[in-house]
Amino acid sequence: MTLGVPRCNIKAMLAKVLSCAVVGLDGAIVEVEVDISPGLPSFTVVGLPDAAVQEARERVRAAIRNSGCSFPMKRVVVNLAPANLKKAGPAYDLPIAIGILLSSEQVSADVSQTAFIGELSLDGSLRHTTGVLPMVALVHQEGLSTVIVPEADAAEASLIEGATIIPISSLAQLVAYLRGEVPVPEYQADETGEQAPPALSATDLAYIKGQEHAKRAIEVAAAGAHNVIMCGPPGSGKTLLARAMTSILPPMAADESLEVTKIYSVSGLLPSDTPLMRQRPFRSPHYTISNVGLVGGGHWPRPGEISLSHRGVLFLDELPEFGHAVLEVLRQPLEERRITISRAQGSVTFPANFMLVGAMNPCPCGYYGDPFRQCSCPPGVVSRYQRRISGPFIDRVDIFVEVPHVDYEKLSDDRLGEPSERAQARVRAARSRQRERFRGTKLTCNAEMTPSEVRDFCQVEESAQSLLKAAMKQLYLSARAFHRILKLARTIADLESADVIKANHLAEAIQYRPRTLV
Repeated sequence: MTLGVPRCNIKAMLAKVLSCAVVGLDGAIVEVEVDISPGLPSFTVVGLPDAAVQEARERVRAAIRNSGCSFPMKRVVVNLAPANLKKAGPAYDLPIAIGILLSSEQVSADVSQTAFIGELSLDGSLRHTTGVLPMVALVHQEGLSTVIVPEADAAEASLIEGATIIPISSLAQLVAYLRGEVPVPEYQADETGEQAPPALSATDLAYIKGQEHAKRAIEVAAAGAHNVIMCGPPGSGKTLLARAMTSILPPMAADESLEVTKIYSVSGLLPSDTPLMRQRPFRSPHYTISNVGLVGGGHWPRPGEISLSHRGVLFLDELPEFGHAVLEVLRQPLEERRITISRAQGSVTFPANFMLVGAMNPCPCGYYGDPFRQCSCPPGVVSRYQRRISGPFIDRVDIFVEVPHVDYEKLSDDRLGEPSERAQARVRAARSRQRERFRGTKLTCNAEMTPSEVRDFCQVEESAQSLLKAAMKQLYLSARAFHRILKLARTIADLESADVIKANHLAEAIQYRPRTLV
């Protein structure tokens, strides 16, 4: 007797819906497979989901019922493929819900060229979802024709040129749209508002009394995106000068704005009324910050403060108070303009092309070397305080400037100084020369030059060679410091529209090297 395999007459109900995951700052296509089969009612999600994705079961169940549809009382299995990619966040709520409705035949539509992104509320409305911009960018890159996103994220998603964005406010509206009952027009960006120039910082150089030497230093730093450390007694204006830095930096280019917007979108810090970041970031973390908070990380790596300050300013006030390990982890991003975080699941690289602006007191009490107030710190304490900043870290900083006590006569003077607008014009002209110089390369400013570019673009006139040689011997400069002096001198020459680095350019660059620090 031969036993035959019984033939199954139950029709398989399988639906596939496309969505997207975020890995670092990049997207990855995720295929949401939904299978509904007879059996005891259950709802299972597989495919390496995190807690937020597992909780989608309850959100999707309630949203379907509150949207006028029926949740199938059968065995529901959802697979998020590829299974080896970790799925995090609530962005899979909408594709899971649509997959269930397709599989249960409550909706019939061709969604093979459509991606779905969105978090569901219990009443079926769609909430704001983080990371929409990199997800839409990948979906468009993969050739999919349409992306369904929450109405609140449509402006952000429309930043990807050529992508067809359908803004949806609720699951009920989407069901009616897929059934052909309600038309939903493609989202059209308001281009008039997007062309508005970014506003200047509230801190204007005109209102900073005195400190002409320090103002010149931050202008040079802004012109070439150089790192700078300011040292001086409390209340001398170091923080004010740092905050004025963004008022003289040139506006971000379109590609730079898109890079910064991606970072803030993934981090969930993108303002609801600002789909595109046009103002250069200014981040000022407290000195109690951890390594992970500064460079990024976590069980599933997220951007840290150095990535949030990408294309902008990272201001570290009270620099020696930061932990030694915290400052040392900055060495790689200061040199490579990016940070790589490795975990057991793999490595993630975040951009970190920022300007470091540090402020510090010369000693714990703040008055070492001050002509008006006596320092109360023993010599050994002062030395240990200054040595908290290591030599390799100092080697990666281009400009060190003293910010002295401001006299009463300057503080009481009613006349305003030079406004930030004029300094910004000079900085923009210098940056324009640099962009022209680096045309055809990935470089954007002088601080990004490697030794090969320094050799090609930092030509020094013969009369200045002896000055550079003397500085190397007297200051015991390393090879890295030597190249940084040349890059800084190149920036100073750009501010004067000079093609060749002259002796006065080198002299100013050399004077920004530290003398008494550490």
